[in-house]
Amino acid sequence: MRPRRFRPAGSLRGEIRVPGDKSISHRSIMLGALAVGETRVTGLLEGEDVLATAAAMRAMGATVERSDIGEWSVHGVGVGSLLQPEAPLDMGNSGTSTRLLMGLVASHAISATFIGDASLSKRPMGRVMEPLGLMGAAFEASEGGRLPLTVRGAFPAVPIEYRLPVASAQVKSAILLAGLNTPGVTTVIEPVPTRDHSERMLRGFGAQLSVDEVKGERVIRLHGEAELKPQVIEVPGDPSSAAFFIVAALVVPGSKLLVRNVGLNPTRAGLIEVLRDMGGRIEEVDRREVGGEPVADLLVSHSALTGITVDPAVAPSMIDEFPVFFVAAALAEGRTVTSGLDELRVKESDRLSVMAAALAAAGARVSESEDGLTIDGTGGEPLAGTDGAIATHLDHRIAMSMAVAGLASVRGVEVDDTRPIATSFPLFEELLAKATDSEAAQ
Repeated sequence: MRPRRFRPAGSLRGEIRVPGDKSISHRSIMLGALAVGETRVTGLLEGEDVLATAAAMRAMGATVERSDIGEWSVHGVGVGSLLQPEAPLDMGNSGTSTRLLMGLVASHAISATFIGDASLSKRPMGRVMEPLGLMGAAFEASEGGRLPLTVRGAFPAVPIEYRLPVASAQVKSAILLAGLNTPGVTTVIEPVPTRDHSERMLRGFGAQLSVDEVKGERVIRLHGEAELKPQVIEVPGDPSSAAFFIVAALVVPGSKLLVRNVGLNPTRAGLIEVLRDMGGRIEEVDRREVGGEPVADLLVSHSALTGITVDPAVAPSMIDEFPVFFVAAALAEGRTVTSGLDELRVKESDRLSVMAAALAAAGARVSESEDGLTIDGTGGEPLAGTDGAIATHLDHRIAMSMAVAGLASVRGVEVDDTRPIATSFPLFEELLAKATDSEAAQ
């Protein structure tokens, strides 16, 4: 355990640059490992989750190396040529690594055992196992479809048409990655759009993939037995990491912060639009395109926020940002109502229950429903803060969200363990100190 109390530390000023996008970082390593030749990646997020993906791809035959100047080189083995890993693949805390790699293994003539930490081992994998099983893969899982879990790939796998029962970019991506080495056309139907990094990057690597809208649903078709071509990738800044600083600058009086190089993929930018609907001043500076992804610098100023009812349809485009959004709602004027957030109960923690308890402990007025939270804000007044430590349940986003709450509190907020932050944002505390020009904690 590494507890830390985050205290009010003055306004956030100047500029920062957040680490590379985690979703794009994972996929650049995986697809680079399936291309023939060298893929070069700059701006890769070097958190524990992405490093777990890199280690897994090495175990299955790819060469994945980091240069002294921070550029990554991936020499791939080609689609269909993954090697049998000699030992279990340790995914640490990364659900994304696990689910996407299950898809890769599912259509190769190999088997792989996935293991993870205590938090990941509680997360169900059944929603990925079901479609991959239809493609021919076999599974040996722990009770409830949990890790440790072994995937035995099918070769040849069977192409399927699969309608996602719940909005999940990870399930969609797992099926598409399995489809790469499956003869014929693999089809995924999305009733609700989710983040589309996989589709953009698969096309970028040369896969034959189409996206059509049919009767309000996204229909994604991938032609299998693909030959992927190596790429040069510049990873944009992670909007999920930027979210903590965006909210902090909105709620801490006197703040004016420039957050550079933030990815604004429309399937990921829901939080920014919702915060603007609440009255948040977030300006886009130098909007541009990098590697097929929209990017801008964001100038964020302290704002008087007003509570809103969040449309459940926007949830997939900000699903990882809800914990810190709840902090913004707790400091807004009036009531904020959220619903349709069942997915938050099966993340690294039950993020609805954990954030409800954490915010209540810090002095917020929160009530929890089956699929959302209702929060009555302080009208811009600081939260009281906590006496004891907040239980983060090994969840990096809970720890960082409550750190932001501490900046906008009277007594500060103590989190029980800051170690999990390294899974996605190793430089978080350093950047927070830079933005506030202080230690921000003690």
